[in-house]
Amino acid sequence: MKFLDEALITVQSGDGGNGCVSFRREKYVAKGGPDGGDGGKGGSVLIRTTSRMHTLYNFHFKRHFRADRGQHGRGKNQSGKSGKDLIISVPPGTIVKEAKTGRVLKEFVKSGESFLIVRGGRGGLGNQHFASPTRRAPRYAQQGEPGQTLSLKLELKLLADVGIIGLPNAGKSTLVSKLSSARPKVADYPFTTLAPSLGVVGSEETDPFVIADIPGLIEGAHQGVGLGTRFLRHVERSRFLLHLIDLSTVPTQDPFSPYRTVNEELRQFSPSLGQRAQVIVLNKVDKPGTRAVAEELRNILEPLNPDIWVISAIKGEGVEPLKDHLAGLVEEARQAEYDRNKETEVGT
Repeated sequence: MKFLDEALITVQSGDGGNGCVSFRREKYVAKGGPDGGDGGKGGSVLIRTTSRMHTLYNFHFKRHFRADRGQHGRGKNQSGKSGKDLIISVPPGTIVKEAKTGRVLKEFVKSGESFLIVRGGRGGLGNQHFASPTRRAPRYAQQGEPGQTLSLKLELKLLADVGIIGLPNAGKSTLVSKLSSARPKVADYPFTTLAPSLGVVGSEETDPFVIADIPGLIEGAHQGVGLGTRFLRHVERSRFLLHLIDLSTVPTQDPFSPYRTVNEELRQFSPSLGQRAQVIVLNKVDKPGTRAVAEELRNILEPLNPDIWVISAIKGEGVEPLKDHLAGLVEEARQAEYDRNKETEVGT
């Protein structure tokens, strides 16, 4: 299925049914009183997350959603049937915004969450409600309330434990294919990865964790260059980042530039993302002359971040120890999150 992380849709709740004008008509009852039933309530529109969806691709084919209207009231005090609510399914990680203003209405994180987007119109009252001692035979009823229409922008942020960042052609897709069961497109040229993808990494000693392969970042990504803003948001919810650097393309004059470029884009896009914990992975150590580059780069980066690993993703060198290290970090992060949640529950 094609990956789609943005969609514009229009939702409309159902109109309420009209109240009924009716009077009792029975044998031996010449002038029965009003007995018009109420109109049914219109259906509301809700958005609900499901783990069965991983993309917004379905909204490429259908963009208009309308809930059922309520049925009109009938005689003999019969109320109209309420319209059925419409539930729109989206993947976890979806952000729902008002299209016109950009205001965030709901940010979904977990599967099974629901949110009411537009409420159905109320049903109109039948003429029985308007009878009084001075008006015993009201010949009018209330109209149903119209439904609401709203244009929405859906944005998807992938939910991953580890987000892989780096310049184009750093070997991100190759590393994901070695670490997980995912099989992203792999080739030796920039921008092979044109859409984010997720891979599940299994571990013998810890629970599986999710790793996100993000298309390569280039200078100006925080301003949207190379669709950078669309890709950067996918790493915002990652517990930590894996910064992959291609040793074979490190400039001799400025070996620090690949690391600096990517981190500057992170900071410009989101200050908090720029401070996210990183594991630095120096890749393609199998290429000629790269071991000396790795040593030089390690000496430069260690004062900033000592968590540095040297690997060859395509040859598999150093991949298993890195995998175990990532699994341990994810486990620690999950435990810390669990402890924080328990403290919050106790506090409340």
